[in-house]
Amino acid sequence: MDESERPSKMRKISHDNAEILEVPKAILGADRSDEQTIQEANAINQNPAVHGQHNVGNDPDSIEADLDGESFPAPLDTTPSLDGVTSEANPMSKNQLKKLRKKQEWESKRDDRKTIRKEKLIAKRLRKKDAYDKAIAEGGSVATPERKETKQRAVQLPVTIMIDCDFDELMRDNERISLGGQITRSYSDNKGSTYRAHLTVCSFLGKLRARFDGIMGGVYKNYRGTRFLEQDFVDVAEQAKVWMGDVGGGELQGAFEKYADSDHDLLRDQGEVVYLSSEAEDTLNELKPYSTYIIGGLVDKNREKGICYKRATQRGLRTAKLPIGDYLEMSSRKVLATNHVNEIMLKWLECGDWGDAFMKVIPKRKGGKLRSGGQPSEGSECESGAETSDAAAPVIIVAE
Repeated sequence: MDESERPSKMRKISHDNAEILEVPKAILGADRSDEQTIQEANAINQNPAVHGQHNVGNDPDSIEADLDGESFPAPLDTTPSLDGVTSEANPMSKNQLKKLRKKQEWESKRDDRKTIRKEKLIAKRLRKKDAYDKAIAEGGSVATPERKETKQRAVQLPVTIMIDCDFDELMRDNERISLGGQITRSYSDNKGSTYRAHLTVCSFLGKLRARFDGIMGGVYKNYRGTRFLEQDFVDVAEQAKVWMGDVGGGELQGAFEKYADSDHDLLRDQGEVVYLSSEAEDTLNELKPYSTYIIGGLVDKNREKGICYKRATQRGLRTAKLPIGDYLEMSSRKVLATNHVNEIMLKWLECGDWGDAFMKVIPKRKGGKLRSGGQPSEGSECESGAETSDAAAPVIIVAE
């Protein structure tokens, strides 16, 4: 078709402070006056169904007009469908489809796995009961299991360990899953520790919280001794001063026993807020009562290096790093998972010795050895702690 035969389009005209989009004159009629054309264009935009056209005012790209025999198809839809498969314009790869289907299959069988676990537990109890009844029927004696040594009562200390989760948008889905697992392990370690800290999760928002509320069933709401708060680390650190100083806020035992005869009001005033970061110049030589120690809750495979240090310095907080280099010789980089940093501090609260705490917690695969060449000191109060599993764990960038 010649250029002269192509239908021209109206330019945009401002009328009564309203902007009229370009509408082909072929639709409206070439013999219309400007005012008639404007009125007709408004009518089409407001009620396209009456005129048999698409709403050109709201979605000009969706016009499917047949002008002089030429067709203008609508663009391809690239929006993902409900099953996660995108359109032809942006299809998912085979690996992505495989991972998606595997994830959907795993989630669909969640209730089945729960039922199987219950059935196994019931079957185990029945086997024990049958063995006991059989032994009694045969006139034999039933061996009485040895009593386990009574575990020392858990003691709450006036110190707060905080996990800062204000990095939700910087993590991928698999990294967010790893962080969720590290938070639950931190809760478990603190709950099972002889000397407990006030474990706190701040900036608990976004997709991480949606995962805890959704797929993880909201069980975190039943965690005792652990707070999940929406405020950021600065606001929560101020709140921590209050709950550590209240009745039941903690006793000066374990590594804090040396402060037992000190003035408690003075200790509260001397309490500090420290953000742990591997980029910090200062080294954390000891933990102090009525203080808050912040761990960056970020799993990012070192993409956002230094972000925790920058956040803390911008808010005027002191930063420090764990004294790993002063006590250990490492065969790998000095980067630890969030739950490992939490557990190291819990071990220190138990015995007051960084060397013992590091050797009890840091995975063997990192090849850490005490600089003296020996093992943790004999008779250490940390002996009750079990060594951390050597299983691979996601790493973060906030502790050294």
